[in-house]
Amino acid sequence: MKRLLLFSILFLAITPIFSQSYFKDGLSAEWHRERRDELRKLMPANSMAIFFNNPVKNRSNDVDFIYHPDTDFFYLTGFREPNAALIIFSEKRQLEGIETDELIYVQPRDPRAEMWNGKRLGQEGVRELLGFDQVYLFEDFGKKPQLNAADFDKILTLSLTMEIEGSSANAPLRRMVSTFKKNSNYPEEGSEVTLQMYNLIRATDIENSANVAQIIGRYRQRYPEIEKDPVLQDFLKAETPEQRMEVKNKVPENKTDVFALSQMMDQLREVKTAEEIKLLQKAAKISAVGQIEVMKATQPGMSEREIQGIHEFIYKRYGAEGIGYPSIVGGGNNGCILHYIENDMAHINERLVLMDLGAEWRGYTADVTRTIPVSGKFSPEERAIYELVLKSQEAGIELCKPGVEFSEIGRVTREIINEGLAELGIIKKGQRHNYFPHGTSHHLGLDVHDRGGYGPLKEGMVLTVEPGIYIPEGSDCDPKWWGIAVRIEDDILISPEGPVNLSGDAPRTVAGIEQMMRIPSVLENWVLPEID
Repeated sequence: MKRLLLFSILFLAITPIFSQSYFKDGLSAEWHRERRDELRKLMPANSMAIFFNNPVKNRSNDVDFIYHPDTDFFYLTGFREPNAALIIFSEKRQLEGIETDELIYVQPRDPRAEMWNGKRLGQEGVRELLGFDQVYLFEDFGKKPQLNAADFDKILTLSLTMEIEGSSANAPLRRMVSTFKKNSNYPEEGSEVTLQMYNLIRATDIENSANVAQIIGRYRQRYPEIEKDPVLQDFLKAETPEQRMEVKNKVPENKTDVFALSQMMDQLREVKTAEEIKLLQKAAKISAVGQIEVMKATQPGMSEREIQGIHEFIYKRYGAEGIGYPSIVGGGNNGCILHYIENDMAHINERLVLMDLGAEWRGYTADVTRTIPVSGKFSPEERAIYELVLKSQEAGIELCKPGVEFSEIGRVTREIINEGLAELGIIKKGQRHNYFPHGTSHHLGLDVHDRGGYGPLKEGMVLTVEPGIYIPEGSDCDPKWWGIAVRIEDDILISPEGPVNLSGDAPRTVAGIEQMMRIPSVLENWVLPEID
């Protein structure tokens, strides 16, 4: 009896993975199920939607990048393994005697593979952990249960033009995608562009057929698959409206829609639930602490990579699973490169350093930028540019309220920067310039540039506000401004009470940054041995 009790205790101790989320403080199986239910409400009647998880990406030789799931797939399932497919039905269906509204296909348990690459959930794990009833192996895809495309009025999918690397690790995914394309009449050699052209032709009448031909002709230069498609070529070569209508009748019947599902996912993901906001807030707070600790630790002579390392150490110290995007640490003129990720300047002296980094917490990423003087004090020119960017950002954040047009944030922030640059003599009033070359805001969530629309702001959206000014060396202005790059970026929650700055813990005023940089760092006495 004692041995049986001990076995039961040990069994429970080693199998919690099948009774809780991947992360105890992550999203629940019930939350993911609710997301699938919300998608069903948007799907047309008698339709099915299919998603494939990301392929494995090779880094070098026999080493792969750390796997990251497709964010739509994770949003709907919580699953974090490759070689998986999800099918969602708009209504419950009888399939081989089983009533269900969804199917998921996953890789099997494999003790040898798990010894090398980590534990897999397998069918039982997906049932117990993620709450799916109908779980099949990837080898069953297209066979069990039997699905007939003719039974559906619409088949929804996302773009399937992604390149699936040729390693054996992705062989099951390639087979599933190929099977789906064949069974759904998805053009093997085509793309969503081909399907879009087909839709245009189907929708045209004889009076507008010439306009449609012109549209297809313009696309032809950019998409070589149009040149290879005989139906599209016949439509382009037709000399009369009547001939175009004859070609219209030859357009292959295809129920596959590669556009609507993306719009549905945009609609679902643009407004965050309370659970998502909690995760984004944690990611933003961790990222803000990283900025604070770097402000304390930074001093002349440090390298960009060392500063990057402090940020990412803070993330790991809090238990974040990774970074939401490659870290950007640009000293001096390097800050003028918007997506500078080399971070290889060995010594940063008497310059500004622009730091754009974000922790990923339970799948959700922050996106926080601060720009600080390595010396601990802004020069007059640096201060002037910094305070102009801050003024612009504060005006942008103030606009982050329900009902305000997304584009209004960019318009107002850009107007302030344009006026300020003219007052400083860097540009002439009304002059076009490239000192603020990017947009001011984007959605934030599972992706750093997350899904969502760009109309009126809605309660529950989370977006960035990130104006910047970049004056590369050699610019057409007084050389005293050269090499100054400033971006200030925060993560803003849209709420009925007004904007909530999730990353506001990190100082962003000149006085606040300079004061923080005077505080001693815990890393000051951490001396590592010299290595030749």
